[in-house]
Amino acid sequence: MFVLKKMYRKLKIRFKQDQSVSTAFLFLLIVSISNSISAQTVIGKYAGEFLTLGVGARSLGMGGAVSASISDVTAGYWNPAGLASMNYPQAAAMHSQSFGSVVQYDYLAAALPLQENHTIGFSLLRLSVSDIPDTRAAWDDSRGQPLANPENFISRFNAADYAFFISFASKTPYQLSYGANAKLILRNVGSIASAWGIGFDVGVQYVVSDNFAIGASIQDVTTTFLSWSLSEEEKSKPNAQSLRNELIAPTAKIGGSFVAPFWEGRFLCSIDSDFRFEGRKSTADFYIGNISSNIRLGGEYTYKNSVSIRAGWDDLRRLTLGAGIKLSQVNIDYGFAKFDGNDQLGNSHRISLQIQLEQENLRREGYTPAEQ
Repeated sequence: MFVLKKMYRKLKIRFKQDQSVSTAFLFLLIVSISNSISAQTVIGKYAGEFLTLGVGARSLGMGGAVSASISDVTAGYWNPAGLASMNYPQAAAMHSQSFGSVVQYDYLAAALPLQENHTIGFSLLRLSVSDIPDTRAAWDDSRGQPLANPENFISRFNAADYAFFISFASKTPYQLSYGANAKLILRNVGSIASAWGIGFDVGVQYVVSDNFAIGASIQDVTTTFLSWSLSEEEKSKPNAQSLRNELIAPTAKIGGSFVAPFWEGRFLCSIDSDFRFEGRKSTADFYIGNISSNIRLGGEYTYKNSVSIRAGWDDLRRLTLGAGIKLSQVNIDYGFAKFDGNDQLGNSHRISLQIQLEQENLRREGYTPAEQ
């Protein structure tokens, strides 16, 4: 905490101045790489899918329908404009496991209010899959069947994706906030291939009234660039070919939220729609040509600003549930997502921790807590 406080002061001064699933994953991975063999740069359908998993057990428990209501450190992912509503430094962490704990997903973030209207934030995402079987050497292409004793030719590798965000947000005098992200993406597929990319996100939020707000964001607004390359080991193999570069198409999120007092607490309901431009017709709720839309719904009841229960419907048409508790300056949240009708995939569990440093010397300039 001392380090965080020290970093805050410096920034403020400067500113003023399981195997079956693994096999399936490998199959999809190899198909993706095989389809990528080309010298050109193209829009890669699902190229940035790991970036769509969401962060924060609170938001995920509400189906991710938070573009208009998000106002904490996790806004750096959902809608960077929401960072402008922070009045104290915050830090957050989340861990999630999916597909029978085969896929590990981690998130870290911190954000600091600067002067009266600005906020800066940092976020890190990591998605990893370990011990993936590489069965390519166990296949006889000439005969179109596996080699004798194929298990002797299977090797294993790990894959990981990383995304690092730097966020900036500002609030205007007209109930309008805006924000932007710059992000660096690194992808590593064992000793097979790697990629790097750079992209940008933008977002706005507008408070229509005390009870109603709207928000919008565009992720990968300039189409995020991904440059793939084979490892030296793969390049040395016969018939090795270079991989194409990819562009991650933009995703636009538009939503609204409504808040009402209820039984010594408050009730929040929200709706979002994700618009994509990759022709995702089979998974879309609505589509026109290559433009598809998926609806998200979310609800949260918070009792005396201390205990919350949540429910939602996400863009994968899954029921989501969640709960949270606030202990002094710490929020502990849990989120759950159900894979209906497909028990082999397993359900998703998310746990996140959020810390807010509510010291007077750390709060935003010009902000006075309501109780004072």
